[in-house]
Amino acid sequence: MHVVHPGPLHPTGAQPGNAIGILASAATGLVTFIGQQGGDAERILGRAGIDSERLEHPTLSLDLNQYCQVFEEAARQTGNDNFGLRFGQQFKPDALGLLGYVGMCSATLGDALRNVVDTFPVHQQSSLLRLEAMGEFYRLDYQVQYGAIVRRRQDAELSLGMFFNLMRHALGQNWAPEKVLFEHPQPEAWHEHCKVFDAPVLFGQPRNSLVFRRSVLDRPMPGRDPRLLAIVIESMRMLGGQAGTTNRPGIVDDVKTQVRALLGDGYPSLEQVAEQLRLPSWTVQRRLQEQGLSFSTLIDTVRQELATYYLQQSALPISELALLLGYSEISAFSRAFRRWFDVSPKQWRQAHKGQTVTAQ
Repeated sequence: MHVVHPGPLHPTGAQPGNAIGILASAATGLVTFIGQQGGDAERILGRAGIDSERLEHPTLSLDLNQYCQVFEEAARQTGNDNFGLRFGQQFKPDALGLLGYVGMCSATLGDALRNVVDTFPVHQQSSLLRLEAMGEFYRLDYQVQYGAIVRRRQDAELSLGMFFNLMRHALGQNWAPEKVLFEHPQPEAWHEHCKVFDAPVLFGQPRNSLVFRRSVLDRPMPGRDPRLLAIVIESMRMLGGQAGTTNRPGIVDDVKTQVRALLGDGYPSLEQVAEQLRLPSWTVQRRLQEQGLSFSTLIDTVRQELATYYLQQSALPISELALLLGYSEISAFSRAFRRWFDVSPKQWRQAHKGQTVTAQ
């Protein structure tokens, strides 16, 4: 099995300040698709802070937070709660630009996925893309790991759709994974997800994943081209090098990301988070104190951010929401929520129905 290993690659550049980037190729065809769904593209892009002209240049970088927001806003304004799912369903691998061609030009599907994983930091920053072996199965995990981005359901669904289509490029349009996992709560129209992926779909999982049999990795890619693959990977290396230095979130966003991942198992400890960050717990505590924060305050902030997001998922019972936030009892969650907003979770949900909660 021949795999092209590109070596260390710098993350996406050409983004001002310390913004976390994603290549504009990930939004190929977005303006047209918004129009097809009955939305006003200029208005939606404007509310998310994205310049539509930037979308015409696939190797330019967009702010990842704004990119996630534009899909959430498109879902709201078009009235299509599954906007991201449908956008990903129609998104072809070649439209993904350099990253898509890395996959399509690889020798086998296994090579394609490994090469895409290796080059993904150039395409999208502060995000996980990982291929994990599980006996006779493999799992392709995807997750935005930027703590400032709370609302990311639409991105998760469109991203798994893109990777799903890359796999079908090799395996045929009738291929389906064993199951699909999403980290967000189950939406109302979840039956469409099962239909799109032709597989069982589970929600409220640790991360977003496609699970499939190991045997499919040996399937040759129809457009395998080692020469073009080498050129594309070198182009990505050069593009990544334009960043000069690696932009990445600070300790606050790192801790928030880990807290969010651990909350479903109960109240996370400082030691658990430090272990995930591969840092001594005293170092994490000191660096948070330098930002004027304590670990317990940060957990409270994450819970508050997630609570307002989850409450807008009308299909999610408040009892389940409490468990997702690490509370053992609904009463404990209700007390915390009244401390934050001076109203009950039910009252807040009714007052904010149909509104957009912006990530802090």
